[in-house]
Amino acid sequence: MATAAEWLEGARPRTLPTAIAPVLAGTAIAIADSGACWGLAALCLVVALGLVIGVNFANDYSDGIRGSDGDNRVGPLRLVGSGIAEPAQVKAAAFACFGVSAVAGLIITIVTGHWWFIAVGVVCILAAWFYTGGSHPYGYAGLGEIFVFMFFGLVAVGGTVYVQTDHVGAAGWVAACLIGATACGVLTANNLRDIDGDRVSGKHTLATKLGHQGTRIFYLVLVTLACVGVVAVAALTTWWVLLGLFAIVLFVSPIRAMVTKATGMALVPALKSTGLAELVCSIGLFVGALVG
Repeated sequence: MATAAEWLEGARPRTLPTAIAPVLAGTAIAIADSGACWGLAALCLVVALGLVIGVNFANDYSDGIRGSDGDNRVGPLRLVGSGIAEPAQVKAAAFACFGVSAVAGLIITIVTGHWWFIAVGVVCILAAWFYTGGSHPYGYAGLGEIFVFMFFGLVAVGGTVYVQTDHVGAAGWVAACLIGATACGVLTANNLRDIDGDRVSGKHTLATKLGHQGTRIFYLVLVTLACVGVVAVAALTTWWVLLGLFAIVLFVSPIRAMVTKATGMALVPALKSTGLAELVCSIGLFVGALVG
């Protein structure tokens, strides 16, 4: 039976910046526009955290029952793949997290009166589950990055802005794109780490399609787009949000890993740094908006 520490590791806390960053970035745009609504921002954070932790457990469950998380896998602990937790327990944990997100999302819907948010929420939960769940998971078809960009960038940031201001605007969409690009960078680093194991298990990610070199180039393009995006948001709001470029410091190590062709577990620090860079970038946007 899995311990509390093992459940925590199975939740993959290193991915949590992909939940926190969109809410901070979206709230930064709301502040620069007409002011933040802190209660709604907090609820958006609950929605995002529930979805990210839920998708991590769902991924653990689906990969585990398919046998994708075999002995050749690297990276964080797999609860099902390692046999320390029953598949039904991990599946229940995933849907419990989705449930928390659903409740928070319903409260947002009631407060704002935008009932179409329910449809968006349903789509988000379905996307989270079918990443590796179901008979034809899109994560096995090389579409993971596209959906991460959409849901952890456009939907998460744009939704946070809209909930608080009733519109998104150019700055909001640019912020959504730069956060989406960085979130894709996290997944790209993750899939590059797992590329050899995924090929053996038959899991077709974008990394397995692009190959080692193509995936490294793709990562560098994503980082570049994110940095350019910060400058664009600054031009549309306040130059103080250039504080988001402090993330470049954290991008140095992952970029070095890409250039030196690190593989396997040697990419774990790059994955961690990319997630932290996304968080630092969003904090910079947030603080910049407050100061500006």
